[in-house]
Amino acid sequence: MKYLLIASLIVFLCACGENHKNEGTWSVYHGDAASTAFSSLDQITRGNVHDLEVAWTYHTGEADSGNRSTIECNPIIANGMLYVTSPQLKLIALDPGSGKELWKFDPFENTQAYGVNRGVAYWTDGVDKRLFISAGSFLYAVNPDNGKVVESFGGSGKIDLRQGLGRDPENLAVESSSPGIVFKDILIQGSAVGEGYDGAPGFIRAYDVRTGKTVWTFHTIPQPGEPGWYTWPKNAYKEVGGVNCWGGMAIDIKRGIVYIPTGSAAFDFYGGNRKGKNLYANCLVAVEAATGKLKWHYQLVHHDLWDYDLPAPPNLLTVTHGGKRIDAVAQVTKMGMVFLFNRETGEPLFPIEERPVPKSDLLGEEVWGTQPFPVKPPPFSRQKFTEEDITDISPEARQYVLEQTFVIPMSLPLTFLVHLIRLFMMRQKLSQPMQSSLQPVLLQNGWVLILSSG
Repeated sequence: MKYLLIASLIVFLCACGENHKNEGTWSVYHGDAASTAFSSLDQITRGNVHDLEVAWTYHTGEADSGNRSTIECNPIIANGMLYVTSPQLKLIALDPGSGKELWKFDPFENTQAYGVNRGVAYWTDGVDKRLFISAGSFLYAVNPDNGKVVESFGGSGKIDLRQGLGRDPENLAVESSSPGIVFKDILIQGSAVGEGYDGAPGFIRAYDVRTGKTVWTFHTIPQPGEPGWYTWPKNAYKEVGGVNCWGGMAIDIKRGIVYIPTGSAAFDFYGGNRKGKNLYANCLVAVEAATGKLKWHYQLVHHDLWDYDLPAPPNLLTVTHGGKRIDAVAQVTKMGMVFLFNRETGEPLFPIEERPVPKSDLLGEEVWGTQPFPVKPPPFSRQKFTEEDITDISPEARQYVLEQTFVIPMSLPLTFLVHLIRLFMMRQKLSQPMQSSLQPVLLQNGWVLILSSG
């Protein structure tokens, strides 16, 4: 994305008006603390959306021919300003009415930026106010009025996210692609960590918004004596990484509960060194926002071997179930499933079946024997892809796909399947040395592997 279009921000501009029945400012990532990504503003409707015109365009000036031109930010409006982050992770304040740049904060101070940023968090007590932005391994507190760092926060306005994880910080890679979430006077922060054998643990930390001091830490990889420690090998807490929250969180402000979706343990695709269920990997975890104390959890993937991180913040909603209104929390997965729980107790609103899954004969691996599948609601994405599902838009198109595909039986040992896949990829590279494309491998049980031939 080479520039930021107001067409994509029109909902935020409407939020600035003074004469709406339903006032809103979109001052929180994903719209509100419940992560609903919904605005109640009603000036723009299906009946008039076709009349919208571009009001202004702001160019970040950071377009390049490489892979650093992506704007992944979900902007917020607060303090009378529109706050966005650029491809080079600069924090920019704009006048929401005109698009005029008001100030810019560069956390990398004109050095090469790295990482991804999807937004910022805003806090105020009515007098003091702060913006929080993650860039590289640091979390910064910035004055929302002028873009200057708040020197009293952490060390000269920033916190090193590699600190406080029980490992040598110099050997860790810790960032945060999604912003933290504010509860009263604390900022609850997730992280993005490495997915290799040397990955950092993805503990959830809560920081005092004024001082930057750690208020609490939730060990997503339990320490000795903590609940869940028994689901890992004895020394895993010293060695295994991952189990982080990179997609964002949601908070029930009234109940004081924060809902945290976690990712897989590292290494993502082999678990011989982390036998067991591996709590709290791939879990929706509910903790007391003020203390970090565990309320409940539900693991949506046991002993993950497929990088099935929970990829998005949960949504807080109220549903009618069994004739009663129930405050619920919904969590989507990479597999296209939706799990729905009672927000207070963690009880599933619909049955969740533990279904048998194939074993592995990979040396040292012990696949967990079952995986959870919600009976309702139905998946929102395709759950299988067989030869019958290949396009029939034309005989030529179908034949082309068939020529790029081969079917292998799941009854073959996993190690043999791996060798077959490697041979397939080698064949493609030899026959098409200059071409890179995706190659589907159909499995007889209806699953499909997508391979890259380049």
